[in-house]
Amino acid sequence: MTKCRSCGTEVGIISKSVGLCKECIVKSNEYNHVIVARSNARRRYGLPISPPTGGQRCGRCVNDCRIPDGEKGYCGVRQNISGKIQNVAGDHALAIAYYDPLPTNCVASWVCPGGTGSGFPRYSYKRGAETGYKNLAVFYGACTFDCLFCQNWHYKELCQSSSPRLDAKELASMVDVRTSCICFFGGDPTPFIDHSISTARYALADTNHILRICWESNGSMEVSYAKEIGLIALETGGCVKIDLKAWNEKLHRILCGTTNEWTLRNIELLSHMASSRKDVPLLVVSTPLIPGYIDEKEVSAIASFLADLDPDTPYSLLAFHPNYLMSDLPTTSNEQAQRCLKAARDAGLRRVNIGNEWLLS
Repeated sequence: MTKCRSCGTEVGIISKSVGLCKECIVKSNEYNHVIVARSNARRRYGLPISPPTGGQRCGRCVNDCRIPDGEKGYCGVRQNISGKIQNVAGDHALAIAYYDPLPTNCVASWVCPGGTGSGFPRYSYKRGAETGYKNLAVFYGACTFDCLFCQNWHYKELCQSSSPRLDAKELASMVDVRTSCICFFGGDPTPFIDHSISTARYALADTNHILRICWESNGSMEVSYAKEIGLIALETGGCVKIDLKAWNEKLHRILCGTTNEWTLRNIELLSHMASSRKDVPLLVVSTPLIPGYIDEKEVSAIASFLADLDPDTPYSLLAFHPNYLMSDLPTTSNEQAQRCLKAARDAGLRRVNIGNEWLLS
């Protein structure tokens, strides 16, 4: 066991990069060890160690970066060039795209048309899983958070000028008659949200068959963007998958580097929008079950929030795989997953799923 740097006791499971047990995170403000660990990691990739201040406002996400001339925002791809905020790749995006056969390992596959046939025949080709069709997966090389446990931390390697650059029109042209959905994820699509919206609109304009548009995000984008992607997903039978990583504000800041305030706000917005389409869920929420940190108390609080909005909100509890700066933790145990499943249901949610069950120990 690792001793907690605050209380000094060997309590539960503690990651060395955090150095604190969950109880001390919630109670104290001693975060210097975490700041150092996160800062050292970000420097390796040339990323600002904190959201910049004293310059031009970006306004894209919760970090509210004020970027000085010639410098970059927290995501590493928004920059100030002579007083104008733009992406480092201009009209392109630092991203990779590939086809994923359906049904795919998607957070929403247990409720979406591609995995279940829900919404047939308007939004799905089949009454069951769309075997024989494919998803166009678009992975963006940037993120507005900096999660210590990031499962896709290699996105940081795409935050470089030599990374692949995708044009929205060219990306949209990858859609063919067997492509029934597009999913924008990463990293996170927020730093390139305009690019994802443009790609979606180009693809839809050139398509006369079913084409669902989905986003998978931490939900940190400015509210007007959340509304716009929600409308596109609503129109096409797609969904917006929001990863709500923690309920407690202090815990969220420690694990993810920033607040969950905008994520909660956008979940509420999308939940209200979802009421107009009940046959296919618009909003799907997930939470990674991080041993020692995200337990049944956190899940219960999140589930209560979601149940108050709509008890039929699909909620996926994701098994954790040790990675990035929290690679010293164990995988989620089956016992933890079952406790969290019960907590979510007891809080009033009717549609709860355990994702990545093969990772459970």
